[in-house]
Amino acid sequence: MDRKKLEQGNEAFITKMKEIRPDFFDELKKGQTPDYFVLACSDSRSDPDTIFSALPGTMFVHRNVANQVVHDDESLTIGLYYAMRVLHVKALLILGHTGCGGVMAARQGLANEFLDPWLDHVKENIQGVDQLNADDNQFVRQNIRNQLVNLKDHPVYRDIGKGIPIVGALFHLETGQIEWID
Repeated sequence: MDRKKLEQGNEAFITKMKEIRPDFFDELKKGQTPDYFVLACSDSRSDPDTIFSALPGTMFVHRNVANQVVHDDESLTIGLYYAMRVLHVKALLILGHTGCGGVMAARQGLANEFLDPWLDHVKENIQGVDQLNADDNQFVRQNIRNQLVNLKDHPVYRDIGKGIPIVGALFHLETGQIEWID
């Protein structure tokens, strides 16, 4: 690990934030009031804060491989609960991206004892796409659509999510653009 590179990046971040808003860190320590709960893929190329040019404190982010809503995922459940009940986010966003390795691994039937339980969820969520005539991103879109349904059906959302909109988006790695998914 190149700690020096990380330290330099941190120093650049501090300098930039102080230039943009001199009181940034004083405000940040007071607490968070994010507008959005974002469920995004773990892929290092698809960081929600970077994609939306969001400052720290704007988005409450949960990440996993292929942005899956799994009802018995305790980490997702507590994050979703905290975002809605304590932070009072205004919207929930499912953020996928083109070229998702998790979706492609599930589509190709990749088998691995460590990956199989998670990829089984992904496989379920890409059903209904024409295997022969679809491009890879049609599977990613289908996955996002199904995550929207899964989130609406999540016990925490059903219990306390009334009135909080859920939206889906596809981040295009090749252009940087967002495509909204219904």
